[in-house]
Amino acid sequence: MKPLLGPLKKYRTKIWVGAVTLLLVFYLVVSFQRSVLLLTDAEPVAKAIGAAYLVLPAIGAWALIRELLFGARTEQMARVLEAEGGLPVDNLPRTPAGRIVRAAADQEFEKYRAEAEAAPDDWRSWFRLSCAYDAAGDRKRARSSMRDAVRLFQASKGALTR
Repeated sequence: MKPLLGPLKKYRTKIWVGAVTLLLVFYLVVSFQRSVLLLTDAEPVAKAIGAAYLVLPAIGAWALIRELLFGARTEQMARVLEAEGGLPVDNLPRTPAGRIVRAAADQEFEKYRAEAEAAPDDWRSWFRLSCAYDAAGDRKRARSSMRDAVRLFQASKGALTR
């Protein structure tokens, strides 16, 4: 039984993302089908509801694609940083429940904030800053910093191909 748990643990997040993605795709397909059914109804009110309902699968598909691309790019950047030896080390102290001690995360955060301010065009510094925000519990700023890192990473890849 133990040999099976290793790969499952390693790919737990990907399995979870795959399952949620499949559920969302199923929901989008059913929503699209229901909107088509309402659009083919003779009643004008049903047609209007069907047209409005058609917007949901479009928005859902856009959000799903956007999030999957964001995750793939983040993972790609992490692999590059890992190969370069530049990933932040997760050595912060934790509570008995496993949460990072906030004071330690805040102290570590200052180091990465200064790095990002010193090199604002380096995606690596923004990636590490995003990890520091996440450790400090500020998910909104962590995501924003990671978006900046993705943008800079994409620009650096484009500069290499020119």
